[in-house]
Amino acid sequence: MNRRTIIIITAIVAAGLFVIGGLLYSPPSKEVAVAQPSSNEAPLVRPHAPVFGAKDAPVTIVEFFDPACEACRAFHPVVKEILSEFQGKVRVVLRYTAFHPPSEEAIKILEAARIQGKFEVVLERLLETQPRWAPHGRPASNAWNLLDGTGLDLERARRESQLPDIAAILNQDAADVKIVGIRGTPTFFVNGKPLPSFGAEQLYELVREEVESARH
Repeated sequence: MNRRTIIIITAIVAAGLFVIGGLLYSPPSKEVAVAQPSSNEAPLVRPHAPVFGAKDAPVTIVEFFDPACEACRAFHPVVKEILSEFQGKVRVVLRYTAFHPPSEEAIKILEAARIQGKFEVVLERLLETQPRWAPHGRPASNAWNLLDGTGLDLERARRESQLPDIAAILNQDAADVKIVGIRGTPTFFVNGKPLPSFGAEQLYELVREEVESARH
């Protein structure tokens, strides 16, 4: 399946899921136990955020990402395709957005996996099995029970998922989500610029434009 086909299919599926999610969901207004940034705008990139691609790439995609979000799952192949096509020129920074009930636990799993160097393989597994642990109204499995074969030390990961540092990451990202005004996922910024409109093709084109600008 070529890039154009992936983007077209993803655009149709993800746009529909994004619209439906927006109609069904309003983020809760809860306070988080972190100090607000001193500036009027929270930074899009924090030092703790997971990064894919070359860390010194001239183009940065920031994705506000909810692991339980169906549209985020649908967009994942497009983001990977962009990283592959613009290898060395683009990096992706994930910012956690825990809008759905199972999301916070999934984020704790991802951060515990990152400590063990298993972030990417566990992320792939969580997205692959998302309909089972985040079924949106249907009976759910426990995400921890779906991680066999990832190489993750589950007993260690369960302990480390409760570390204060991981709680601080959740709190900081929740604060930034609120300040930036994120209302749905995935939300993308490319070198600080929001997409002109939501869609896979729009993401690809903005990335291409920024890559071209970086060459001059």
